[in-house]
Amino acid sequence: MPISIKISEENYRRLCALSGRLREKLHKPVSINEAISFLYKKRKISDLAGTWKMSARESEEFMAGLREGWKKWKIGSA
Repeated sequence: MPISIKISEENYRRLCALSGRLREKLHKPVSINEAISFLYKKRKISDLAGTWKMSARESEEFMAGLREGWKKWKIGSA
């Protein structure tokens, strides 16, 4: 049963953009309704693989920051 809802123009544009990205990924037409369903679907952390774009330099800086943080991290006992 179709139902009408009101959403902001900004959210409509975001849903249309998501629908377009899903269409490219799935190689099939994707409705806005399917895009909304995609947003609420339970996802795995591995779904994020490859989504963070960074240069080699940024990657090195990020890893150096992690190493510094790990040096300061102390494991406590309960």
